[in-house]
Amino acid sequence: MEENNNNKNKVPSKMARLAWPKAKYGLFIAIFLIILVLLILYKDLIL
Repeated sequence: MEENNNNKNKVPSKMARLAWPKAKYGLFIAIFLIILVLLILYKDLIL
C-alpha cells in the first residue's frame, strides 16, 4: 500500500520542470486581483 501512496504524491514529469511560485505569492496575487476588480467595478461609488 505504501508504494501506491508514494506514486500518488509524486509530481507528474511534465509539471516537474515548471517553476511553481510559492503559495504565499499566489495568495498575494489573488488578493491584489480581487481588490483591483472591486476598485474598477465600484470606482464611481468611491469617487
